[in-house]
Order: sequence, then structure tokens, then C-alpha cells
Amino acid sequence: MKSRSPNPSTANQRCGAARVSVVADSDDRVLCARAEALAEKLGLPLAGTDTGVSGATDLLLAVTEERLELRDARRSVVGPVFVDFLHGPSGFRRRSDLSRRQPIATAIGLRRGPVAVFDATAGLARDSFLLASLGCTVVAVERSTVLGALIRDGMSRADAEGSAAVSTVLDRLTLVVDDARVVLGRLAGPAAPDVVYIDPMYPPRKKTALPKKEMRFCRRLVGDDGDSADLLAVARRVATRRVVVKRPRYAPPLAPNPTVRFEGKQVRYDVYSTSVRSPD
Repeated sequence: MKSRSPNPSTANQRCGAARVSVVADSDDRVLCARAEALAEKLGLPLAGTDTGVSGATDLLLAVTEERLELRDARRSVVGPVFVDFLHGPSGFRRRSDLSRRQPIATAIGLRRGPVAVFDATAGLARDSFLLASLGCTVVAVERSTVLGALIRDGMSRADAEGSAAVSTVLDRLTLVVDDARVVLGRLAGPAAPDVVYIDPMYPPRKKTALPKKEMRFCRRLVGDDGDSADLLAVARRVATRRVVVKRPRYAPPLAPNPTVRFEGKQVRYDVYSTSVRSPD
């Protein structure tokens, strides 16, 4: 299989405030060997088996026969987080009518055709995969090595289990594990993306309902994205057409005076034009 995920840079190996250990799902020799190799690659401690986890661990990166999972080490009742591009939310979105009129597609500027997108905050890469499904060439950048490992595992399984059409989508998706500001700073001229897409952590909201499980896990890994404004500033200097920032509808813009906004049911997309072209 063609490599689509460069090795993580040593520039940023942090895992936020959460303490993460790699664990094998059983005593199976193959799984244990895979867990040991992954722990060494990511520079994380090895917890052995799921039944022998130290109290110093908050999250477990679990190697199972089926996939790579992120688990809560303290609350077994909380289900795991993993990347699945063939089923669930991503798979549903891929199989549904991928209209170029939906808010994210309109904000990215797909009315005139596919563009080169730099997803600066990939997370679990759901939006990256959606944009690649719409024909965009996408570089998905994630600074958490743990999330990067989950994405890489999801891409590998999708490529092995999916159809030729899925492989075509994955051919348009490249994963880079690094600080997006560093990567963007190296891009210039022909290498500069048309669009930079930023989906920072949502600001806290005073309400009783908890955020979705995936968001809670991601926040524990990367924190609150306090450097989002800096990332936006770098992105506006590099993107040749526009920068798109995804925000919850209740939140203020990341920077004042967006060129235009596109509203969804729960989120909006603030567009900052960086060229003489008007947003579509």
C-alpha cells in the first residue's frame, strides 16, 4: 500500500494533559509485539495488558485484533474512540448525497471544482475524508501523535477493506503529524494550498449536556487549542484563496470581520478571503 502518512516529526510529541499508555488487548504474542512497537514509535509507556494498567495512566491506546482504539483508563463504561472511514458517521456521510451545496463545501469554495485543502486541525480526520470524497486534494495535519496513530490506522483499514472508490478517495488524502504552524510556514509558491481549513476546539459553553465523547477525548489530548489565533494568522499569510474556520453557532469569530459566513444547523463556517477573488 502506498504510504500516505509521513513519520511524525519530533517537533511536537505532546499528548496534552492526559497521560497516555499503549496497551495490548490480550496476551496474544502478535498483539503484544505490535503494542510494543507502537509504544516505541510514539515514545509512550507500555502498559502490558488491559488488566494491568497503572493508576498513572489516563488514556489507553489499545491495540486490538480489529483496530486501534483510544480508551478511558478510569471509566470502562465509556466506549472507545477509533477512526472508521467505512461505517458510522464518516461512512454515512461518504455514502450520502455529497452535495457541493452543503455549508462546508460552499465555504471551501467547491462551486468551481475541487481545490487543494490544508486541514490544519485534523482531529479524527472526518472533515478531511469528507473533503477528499468531494474531490479535493487534502493534507490533514494533526499535532497529536496519538490522534495521528488513530487516523493512520483508520486509513490503513479502509484501504484494505474498502472498494476501489474508497482507495481513490484515500489517494487524495495525506496525513502529516506535526504542528500545522510549522508545516504552513514551510509552504510557499506552488506548494501553498488554495484553502486552509481550521476546526479548533469549541469554547466551553455553560449548559448541562456534555460534549460528544470524541470531542472530550480530543480535548484531553490536545487541550483547548489556545494558539488558534496564531494558527489563523499564519494560515491567512499562506493560503492562496481563503481560510475557513469552523465554529459553533454560539461562539464569536476567531478573528474579527470574516469576509462571509455560511451557516449550518449547529455550526457555521467563517471565511477569510486571502486573494482578490470573492468567496463563491
